[in-house]
Amino acid sequence: MTAGDRPAGEAPDHVSARSYAGVGEVTDGADLAALLLDALAAADDALRDGDVVLVTSKVVSKAEGRRRAGERDEHLAAETERVVARRGPTTIVRTHHGLVMAGAGIDASNTEAGTILLLPTDPDASARRLRAELHARTGRRVAVVVTDTAGRAWRHGQTDLAIGLAGLEPLDDHAGRVDHHGNTLAVTAPAIADELAGLGDLVKGKLSGRPFAVVRGLGDRVLAADDDGPGARALTRAAEEDLFGLGARDAVLTALGDDPDLAGFGAALDVAALPEALAVVLGELEGRLGWTVEADGPARASVRLRAGDPVDLGWHASRVATAAAALGWAVARVDRADTSLALELTRPSAPPPGRP
Repeated sequence: MTAGDRPAGEAPDHVSARSYAGVGEVTDGADLAALLLDALAAADDALRDGDVVLVTSKVVSKAEGRRRAGERDEHLAAETERVVARRGPTTIVRTHHGLVMAGAGIDASNTEAGTILLLPTDPDASARRLRAELHARTGRRVAVVVTDTAGRAWRHGQTDLAIGLAGLEPLDDHAGRVDHHGNTLAVTAPAIADELAGLGDLVKGKLSGRPFAVVRGLGDRVLAADDDGPGARALTRAAEEDLFGLGARDAVLTALGDDPDLAGFGAALDVAALPEALAVVLGELEGRLGWTVEADGPARASVRLRAGDPVDLGWHASRVATAAAALGWAVARVDRADTSLALELTRPSAPPPGRP
């Protein structure tokens, strides 16, 4: 079955991936398009329409002058948009690209001792440039994926993913399609660009000196030469959509307001959603503690607590303050009475005059 004969949404019955030897050490200012085309020619191969070219970010970084002297920790802060989690010597961060990676993706492998490689400044732009160069020199309609290696929070080991992309839609959205049992798909959206990156790593490897791979069999997914698509950036979640945006330690510090580097993560819940969200967070207190949420405009609310034991009341008030902060609200004021307590909350757009 050829790509042209395949019904929309149906997977191909054959995809191939091949890497190419003989590239050698890549230096600052290197012509990546020429390196790839020379490697293909040496293997008695050439680019074809519909090819997907995979290139490791290391050689893109080298060619773009992203090699630096020193150790990873010396450059981590400058490459970090926000710290996600810390454990021992490992720091997981969100980079300025929107990628969540250990050590901001800074790499000390496959580079001279005493130097490190930063990720490309704009991997999508790097992919677009390489795609344009390959089209100008060969006339072929290809896609380009810039790949890098990352771990997974819930699984051992690493896999490659797409950090830069041109000429390919990064997702295959199945929403609205119907399976063989008549079920309508709602959220299924394979990350095609990441799947290609993983496939390419199987033939490129880490130690073989083969930074390029070409995947064939997906020509119907490759966009027209003048259409680069949305890039790999479209795969990154916005902070407010990230359900796991902080590690356990850092989530506690953020909620308590004890780490200014973590302040402002995500987006505060709207005042209309605050009561329901607090009910989810504090549901186990029902029956032990009376509490209500009252809105006072879009940026202010009051949580009123009632309990017979003042010690119990104070302890639960601390829990409410922590939960509210984790939901994007700050405690501006606390009013106490014999058996009740009111916490006045504000959203970040109306910063509190001070902590209680």
